[in-house]
Amino acid sequence: MAEIRFFFEYTPVSLADRKKLKGFLEQIFRKEKKKLHSLHYIFCSDEYLLQINKDFLNHHYYTDIITFELSTVPASIQGEIYISVERVKENAAHMQTSFKNELHRVIFHGALHLCGYNDKLKEEIITMRKKEDRLLDLYFNK
Repeated sequence: MAEIRFFFEYTPVSLADRKKLKGFLEQIFRKEKKKLHSLHYIFCSDEYLLQINKDFLNHHYYTDIITFELSTVPASIQGEIYISVERVKENAAHMQTSFKNELHRVIFHGALHLCGYNDKLKEEIITMRKKEDRLLDLYFNK
């Protein structure tokens, strides 16, 4: 069983059923035929994530998520996913969806990155969005 943990560097985020979420995240990796060793989600502020973006990626802009693959063993995924709660709130308002829905979209987005999906090219973005939508549907409508 993989270790999945949630940390809050910002005001706590309501994750109603963490046991269900952890189990669902494990299923994502199993379906993608990836071995998950550990996964840490860090919920933080815009400024916290901006500093990480500057320090580690040399990017000087706000973002909603940064995913780090930390594995030393290629066959076993260890990841850290940083999520700006403020960005998620703004994105939810902009996309006219609930905070809960957008938060889970970003949570799944990070997991998909660790499974090998990218979102730089137009085709990759389309694939990523379809996968996110499918996961949201499975998670909330199961």
